[in-house]
Amino acid sequence: MSGTGKTTLSNSLLAWSDFLGLRIKLIDGDVCRQTLCKDLGFSKADRLENIARLGAYAWSLTDAYDFIIIAAINPYEEARISLKRQYGAILIWLRCDLQTLIARDPKGLYRKALLSDHHPDKIHNLTSLNDTFETSLIADLIVDTDALNAEETLWVVVRFLTAVI
Repeated sequence: MSGTGKTTLSNSLLAWSDFLGLRIKLIDGDVCRQTLCKDLGFSKADRLENIARLGAYAWSLTDAYDFIIIAAINPYEEARISLKRQYGAILIWLRCDLQTLIARDPKGLYRKALLSDHHPDKIHNLTSLNDTFETSLIADLIVDTDALNAEETLWVVVRFLTAVI
């Protein structure tokens, strides 16, 4: 969901990988929404297609990197299962309670989603608030970013990743 710490964690992992000499590719969902997936909206079908494209792109890069991180909102279990089945993807779920997300709101999305329905800036399809987010039943690692700070989150994920190398 927006504000869980995907970008913060991804940037920390990139710094960690540089220190260790690992090759990590970051596929940022926000960036891909403006490039690879710019023709997609936010319907369920478009969200599923968005994740499918990100997975295919990541798979095309597997020979060049030690880890490929897709930092994207993935609200449907169907898409998560598909990535696991097709590519053997590992799912790390950054989980955070809604009140913390609303308080963080780094992009102002929750503020806009909470506007009255007739406000011109209203967001009507913000994942977890006024659009679907299905709880993951298949996550390989769940990190509660409302309970851990950015550094603690990084080290939980690093310990997990070093165990799978």
